[in-house]
Amino acid sequence: MRRLALPVIPLLFAVTGCGNDYQPEQLYMAATPECREWADGSTFNLPEGVSVTATSPVTLKQGSAEFGVVYLVPRGGRVQFVTRAFNITQPKGATIAKAKVLSYYQRGTNNRAEMVEVITNIPALLLPVATADVTQWRIRLGVDRDLPDRFDLVLSDVIIDDERYPVRTFTYRWFPERKAYGLCR
Repeated sequence: MRRLALPVIPLLFAVTGCGNDYQPEQLYMAATPECREWADGSTFNLPEGVSVTATSPVTLKQGSAEFGVVYLVPRGGRVQFVTRAFNITQPKGATIAKAKVLSYYQRGTNNRAEMVEVITNIPALLLPVATADVTQWRIRLGVDRDLPDRFDLVLSDVIIDDERYPVRTFTYRWFPERKAYGLCR
């Protein structure tokens, strides 16, 4: 009887779905059609302890801005981009611009900040450094063409443990009282 039970246990786990119980958070950042509430940043959690955060942009002038995106990957993790595009779109709509990668660097989060090599190409695969519990990849994007008063930043889906996951679409708008673009809810 014991010999029969051993092969059945893995089958029971597979049937009951004990593996991936990840449920994505809100995939579209704007919670209201007006999107009037300013947000300093927005973090989206993915499986295996991976997260992506968008920070408030730096407004160069009305119509252009630089955006910060930070990916955090724990030791032993691995994140693959489906594409390397960072698209600026109409709200839930068509692409109006492609954000240019201005700089990209990685560092372990438990390491002292130091000079890092900055590159302008995004690798297809994010692998954490072995000396840190978590590695951060900081990407600075720029758009130097006219941006509308409201738009979305659409990031690539990612592959984690051979599964494809969508990433939050981050929503921005022009805040006239601040004379700046900002994340909005």
